[in-house]
Amino acid sequence: MKNIAVAALGGAVAGALLTAPLVAPLSAQENDARTTYEYLDLFGDIFERVRTAYVEKVDEKQLIESAINGMLTSLDPHSSYMPPTAFDDMKVQTRGEFGGLGIEVTMENGFVKVVSPIDDTPAAEAGVEANDFITHIDGESVLGLTLADAVDKMRGPVGSDIVITVVREGVDEPFDLTITRANIKIAAAKGRVEGDVGVLRVTQFTEQTFENLKDEIEKVQEELGGADNVKGYVLDLRNNPGGLLNQAVAVSDAFLESGEIVSTRGRDSNDMDRYNAEAGDLTGGKPIVVLINGGSASASEIVAGALQDHHRAIVVGAKSFGKGSVQTIMPLSGKGAIRLTTARYYTPSGRSIQALGIEPDILIEQAKLAVEEGEVPPRMRSEADLRGSLENSLSEDEREQIQQERARHEATAKLRQEDLQLAYALDVLTGLSVYGMGAMQATPPASNE
Repeated sequence: MKNIAVAALGGAVAGALLTAPLVAPLSAQENDARTTYEYLDLFGDIFERVRTAYVEKVDEKQLIESAINGMLTSLDPHSSYMPPTAFDDMKVQTRGEFGGLGIEVTMENGFVKVVSPIDDTPAAEAGVEANDFITHIDGESVLGLTLADAVDKMRGPVGSDIVITVVREGVDEPFDLTITRANIKIAAAKGRVEGDVGVLRVTQFTEQTFENLKDEIEKVQEELGGADNVKGYVLDLRNNPGGLLNQAVAVSDAFLESGEIVSTRGRDSNDMDRYNAEAGDLTGGKPIVVLINGGSASASEIVAGALQDHHRAIVVGAKSFGKGSVQTIMPLSGKGAIRLTTARYYTPSGRSIQALGIEPDILIEQAKLAVEEGEVPPRMRSEADLRGSLENSLSEDEREQIQQERARHEATAKLRQEDLQLAYALDVLTGLSVYGMGAMQATPPASNE
C-alpha cells in the first residue's frame, strides 16, 4: 500500500507540474479579460456622467470620437482616428491633388511640427520651413488639440486666408505668416537639366510618383540628345515627407538591377515582408547622387537607404527626419478609418532608422554664401594678366571647349549662391565621371540579421 501511495503521490506531483504552465496562462488571460471589461465599464460610467452632468450639453458622437483618437494618439505620433471626411481627404491626397496649405505635419510636445513644406504650394511660397513649430492657428493656441483637430483647422475654402504663428530655431520671437489656401496639385516628380546632369526632384510619394519620374527621366535624356550624353543624375528628396510604400519601392527599383529594397517587420517576429528590385535600371547604370535633409521622411528614407546600402548612390546633404514606421489604413464600418502603426521598416543592410534617420555619406548643411547684392567677387590675377605674357595658340575647337567649361563653372558658382547642396551634388557627379566611376553597379549589402 505504501508503494502504491507513494506512486500515487508522485503521479499527483508530476501532474501538478505538467498542468501548472497551462492553468496559469489561462488564469492570467481570464484576469486580463476581467480587468479589460472593468475598464470598459469604467469608460461607460465616465461617459454617462459627462453626458448627463457636464455644465453644457455635449455632442456624444464627438465625445466618443475624441476618446478613440486619444487612445490611438497615445500610442505614437502617427496613429490616429480619421472620421469619414478626413478619410476621404486622405484618399484624395494620395492621388496627388487636394485643398489646403501644402505642408506635411506631425505633433511634438503639444505643438504642430512641420515635417516639410511641399514645393510650389502656398506654405512653401509663404516661407514655411521644415522643423518650424506652429503654436497658434488664427490666434488660437494648438495646445490641447490632436493632430487631426489642428489639420482640420488649417483646412478651409480655397482662396480663404489663414494666419499661423511660427516658432523657428534661430529666430528670437514667434512670428505670424498669412497664407491663402489653394487647391494643391502636386507634380510628384519634376526633371530638369543642369549642364549635362539630370536633376530629378521628387516632392511626394503619391500614386503618380513612379510614372512621373519615369517620364521625367525620358525627357532629360531626350533634351541631352540621348541617354549616353547624360553624365549622371541628382535625385532630390529634400523636404519630401514620404507617402505610399509601394511607390518608394518602385522609385528605388528604377535605379537598381537586383537586391532587397526594404523589409517591414511587425510585432510578431514572423510577420515580415521583403521587397526586392527587378532587373531594369532606367538610367543605364549612370552615377547617382541623392540629396536629403531634415525634411526627408518615411518613403524618402526608404529610397535613400536602399540606394546607399547597395552603393548605388552617394547620399549628400543633412541627416533625414527618422520616421522608420509603417502605418496601415484600416477602414471602419462607419466610413471612417484608423491609421495604425503596424510595422517598422529596415534598409537592405538591416538598419532601422526610426528616430535615427539616414546619415548622408557627405554632410553638407544648406547655406547661402554672403555676397552683397550687386557685388562682384574679386578675381585673382593670373599669368594672362601680366604685361607681355606669351599667348597660347588655340584652335577654334579648343577655344569653344574652354568657353563651354568656363560657362559651366560660372553657372555652378551662381548655383552655389542659390543652392549649395545641389551645387555640391553636381560637383560630386563631375568627380565620379572624371575618375571613371560611372558604372556603380549594385552590390548586395552586408546584412545585420
